[in-house]
Amino acid sequence: MSGRARLALCAFAATMMAASALLPLVDPATWIIQAAFMVAVLTGVGALGRRVPLARTLTVALQAAAGLLMLTVVFASEQALFGLLPGPDVFLRFGELLTQGGEEVARYSVPAPSTNGIRLMLVGGVLVIGLAVDALAVTFRSAAPAGLPLLALYSVAAGLSGGDASWLWFLLAATGYLLLLLAEGRDRLSQWGRVFGGAARAPGRTASGMDTGGSTAAPIRSGHRIGVMALGIALVVPAALPSLNGGLLNGTGAGSGSGLGGGTISAVNPLVSLQDNLNQPEDREALRYRTNAESTQNLYLRIMALDDFDGTSWRFSQRSVEDVPNRLPGPPGLSGDVSVTEIKTSISAAGWYRQNYLPMPYPASEVDIEGRWRFEPSGRTLVGDRGETTRGAQYQVTSLLVEPTREQLATAPKPPASLVREYTKVPEVLPEEVEATAREVTEGAANDYERAVRLQDWFAVDGGFTYDTQVASGTGVSAISRFLREKEGFCVHFSFSMAAMARTLGIPARVAVGFTPGTPQSDGTMSVGLRDAHAWPELYFEGVGWTRFEPTPSRGSAPDYTIPEAPSGDASDPAEPEASTSSAPTSQPSTSDSCPPEAARSGECGPTASAGALPPTDSGTSAGTVTAITLGVLAVLLLPLLPLLWRTRVRARRLGSGGRSPADATARVLGAWREIVDTAWDYGIRPDESRTPRGTAARIVRLGRLEGDAADSVHRVARAVEQVLYAPEPRPVTGLADDAQRVRAGLGGSAGRWTGQRALFLPRSSVRVMWGLAERWAAVSDRWGARRQELGRRWAALFRRPSRQRG
Repeated sequence: MSGRARLALCAFAATMMAASALLPLVDPATWIIQAAFMVAVLTGVGALGRRVPLARTLTVALQAAAGLLMLTVVFASEQALFGLLPGPDVFLRFGELLTQGGEEVARYSVPAPSTNGIRLMLVGGVLVIGLAVDALAVTFRSAAPAGLPLLALYSVAAGLSGGDASWLWFLLAATGYLLLLLAEGRDRLSQWGRVFGGAARAPGRTASGMDTGGSTAAPIRSGHRIGVMALGIALVVPAALPSLNGGLLNGTGAGSGSGLGGGTISAVNPLVSLQDNLNQPEDREALRYRTNAESTQNLYLRIMALDDFDGTSWRFSQRSVEDVPNRLPGPPGLSGDVSVTEIKTSISAAGWYRQNYLPMPYPASEVDIEGRWRFEPSGRTLVGDRGETTRGAQYQVTSLLVEPTREQLATAPKPPASLVREYTKVPEVLPEEVEATAREVTEGAANDYERAVRLQDWFAVDGGFTYDTQVASGTGVSAISRFLREKEGFCVHFSFSMAAMARTLGIPARVAVGFTPGTPQSDGTMSVGLRDAHAWPELYFEGVGWTRFEPTPSRGSAPDYTIPEAPSGDASDPAEPEASTSSAPTSQPSTSDSCPPEAARSGECGPTASAGALPPTDSGTSAGTVTAITLGVLAVLLLPLLPLLWRTRVRARRLGSGGRSPADATARVLGAWREIVDTAWDYGIRPDESRTPRGTAARIVRLGRLEGDAADSVHRVARAVEQVLYAPEPRPVTGLADDAQRVRAGLGGSAGRWTGQRALFLPRSSVRVMWGLAERWAAVSDRWGARRQELGRRWAALFRRPSRQRG
């Protein structure tokens, strides 16, 4: 196998080994088979292009075209011309899938389902990384920079997993990169005339450069050093990356405060964000409110409801939104026989707390807030439009405190058939044990209300469940089965499992996400922190509407209508209560005096939903955001590595073979000398242009404390420089690259650790780049100045008045 073929094979292996870090993120992991096949085809196309041979840029373009064709066949064949050729519809399809994938990445917990959108992001991303690695390492023969896309691939995987990527995936990715470096070193040794890492030639060998039997110790050492540096960065970068699992309850990104988030929110992933919030080492206030309710026990701040259970997770349905009416429509299913109290709450969001859904008591009847907000009627939520968030928002909410009796819930009539169909759906893959357990727990119950209470009490009291926020989150069917078997989890497991079991019993159910009432403060306000994040099931009863239950032990409070000892009162007038110890709100929302409470309950005062409603504008984490983060990681990694990469490239060029002519021999000698001088400079020995080569060699040996072979190598190269500069017929000299490597090793051995690290990562000789740029700028300026003078002379000659001659 040729050296370049071996290098291409190692590039393919390195790409797939780094891509293995993405395996824990998606289940099933069959996508990697598609990715491996496509990267293999890409590698083959590159090998053919280099064998023809084609220009390097044309080879890369041909590979990119092949990759696009493969993605088109797999993901957009129906939109392609003849099922193969990409057209405008194909790119529109790619955009739709990437947007969908961005939403699903933010919505699902790990492992996420292998949807088309997520698979396109994974396969396409690995394909792009594979193309970059093959182009850099094989086509352009520079394996060291090829580590950057590999490192970015692993870092993104670690960031998406919250920094919890297994050491095995890290080891695989690192091994692939080191193999790539080693393959490049051997390939360089196998090239005609290369003396980069070979040992001194045996006596009798010619100087033609055909000897390739030298030691590979030097390139291996270089690969080890570069590899150790890259591995160190890979360990640090995942910890510095923001986790891409920001969810419904908290934000990620820059913000005030110390390390607890506070940036923009992009999608709803309540599972991961809930667990992150509950496990914060330090609580942080997100909201503060003041209310005139007599008791805040049942004043949960609800953000939204998750009503679609597809077997992999609970999610919110995409529904239409409309302008926020002055008075919201009455809550569905609430009759005038149920006791209702209207309360007013003034809420302030912290400056760091940013998300697109507005926390407020349920059910709200009026909301007074500035900004661009839209109303989603089914879930009775307010959604920020065009980037509107809760950051620093101050708003007032008028809401209804619904207080049904146990008798009203027990005798509730059957819900509408359409509502039952929508909210009792369960996936076909739901294990039979879930329904069997639900029927066993509720055996003997006379009605749906008694069944709901028995489920709640079984989870909260009788079933032997333990509240534990360290348990892995998840809401798919496997997570529910595991929770019912192991009986350990937190509010996510309790709420989603109870909702799923209620649906198997024919009770309409969904899951609300938001905050518990919070902690009372000395000034009469209530403080709501990240640790108050919570999820609870809502079950529907005709005449009462969506009703809260609390199956999570040690969290929140069980509603009075689920406690047997709670007195069952009669319906009362929904008059506004007396001001409590929390005092009245500081800013009262405007109310409509012409709308009596009875009409408010039935929704007669509020306008109906408009027919031309628009979908919610929050589309989740877009592919552009993921791409921007990836590019940002690459930029952060590339900047510190520029001096090292430049120095490595210059060293390889100076010590490489450039031909067999006398001029080439002279260039090799001078290149090796410049490399020795710059290496000494990197270790703190500044160049002295006034000295002769022998004087410079003696100075480097003395200041660098060189001995033995390293000292002899400096003097041998200095004598070769004198030969090519002053001898009438210079004698050919071999092994100069080995001499330069021995000098470098000697300087590194005699220098301290800090000096050695400084020479590797911040070489002093890299200032030559700035000098070169300054010289080029000066040359460009001089040429431009001369050009301007020439144009000035031509312009003057064009308008010069002709002289008069006498005839």
